[in-house]
Amino acid sequence: AYCYHGQTLLASDKCGEAIRSLQESEKFFAKAEALCKEYGETKGPGTTAKPSGHLFFRKLGSLIKNTLEKCQRENGFIYFQKVPAEAPQLELKANYGLVEPVPFEFPALNAHWTSETVAAFDLTKRPKEDTAKPKPDEEVKPLKEPDIKPQKDTGCQIS
Repeated sequence: AYCYHGQTLLASDKCGEAIRSLQESEKFFAKAEALCKEYGETKGPGTTAKPSGHLFFRKLGSLIKNTLEKCQRENGFIYFQKVPAEAPQLELKANYGLVEPVPFEFPALNAHWTSETVAAFDLTKRPKEDTAKPKPDEEVKPLKEPDIKPQKDTGCQIS
């Protein structure tokens, strides 16, 4: 989050804050990298997962490094802004691109659904089945198939 926030700050010409944000992201990335390597070396189920080798994780490291170098280079040539001592605060509440969730409410019950109506659906009180038992399968007699010989004159024409 600090990496992408730093890119946003750089785009809005706040290079000093962008550098500080990217330094913060570099610090958190180093912590995450150490934890991922430790996780990959543990014994037990799930050892095939190597989070530090994941494509997103590898790309993020180079993105942080490249963006930080770009910010420092541009601050030295163009902006000449001071790097603050504290990292800028992240906006945790997104204000664009997301839809506000609509709380779900159950619809009101119809007046026909009373406790007596619900009690009438007791499956133990269903009527007995009066269907007759199925007849046993009769033995199928083999049929004699007619002897079909191929004919030359079938009436089909190829044009």
